[in-house]
Amino acid sequence: MQKFWDEFYLNFVKDDRWKYLTGGLQTTLVVTFFAVILGIVLGFVVAIIRSSSAKSGIKKPVAAKGKSVPVRKLAGYYLFKAVDLLCQVYLTVIRGTPTMIQLLIMYYVIFGSVSVDKRVVAVLAFGINSGAYVAEIVRSGIMAIDAGQFEAGRSLGFGYPATMWHIILPQALKNILPALGNEIIVLLKETSISGYIALTDLTHGGNVIRSQTYSAFMPLIAVACVYLAIVSLLAAGVARLERRLRTSER
Repeated sequence: MQKFWDEFYLNFVKDDRWKYLTGGLQTTLVVTFFAVILGIVLGFVVAIIRSSSAKSGIKKPVAAKGKSVPVRKLAGYYLFKAVDLLCQVYLTVIRGTPTMIQLLIMYYVIFGSVSVDKRVVAVLAFGINSGAYVAEIVRSGIMAIDAGQFEAGRSLGFGYPATMWHIILPQALKNILPALGNEIIVLLKETSISGYIALTDLTHGGNVIRSQTYSAFMPLIAVACVYLAIVSLLAAGVARLERRLRTSER
């Protein structure tokens, strides 16, 4: 037991080494929070564009008999198709390359010649990466909604955007909530690679302690326990929200 307390003192109390963990935890939570917001916003936008194309929400204008198609409508259609193609490329590239490589490219290539806060780089890298997975999660939820719901919205006088916002997305959100919660948990754990750009997150803080004390067990177990506690809280929050949504349906 004495050896345990000696190790505890060496790793966390001496020289206030516990501050590496608390400071790293703060960085991890900040990066995760803003990356989640960016990922959700980007994911919903991409999902709506992709599902609109699949659901034929945007159709090519057809000329009336004896008339030509207005240039404005035709330009709008081709603009949408170009944006849809751009979204497909985004999904293919982001899901097809490792998150660590994306983070390194963001830091050493895109912002290589610019002085920028490393937390901003991490938020952009993780947010853009998460957005691709959120987009597919949301798109699957939208595509699972019966086509009759779109027709019902139009029969009420809603246009396609209003139908999507007021009828489709609220139903899709209930279906995708477990997967969306899981993506947030995955994103939180993925931020552990932030040390590759010398950002002192929770994992990097544990590694700094390990490099000073030459003791790997306690700092790494402490980091693992903190991650486990945060993930457990997130999982409990998502489960509670699911129960409340199910209750509201009755």
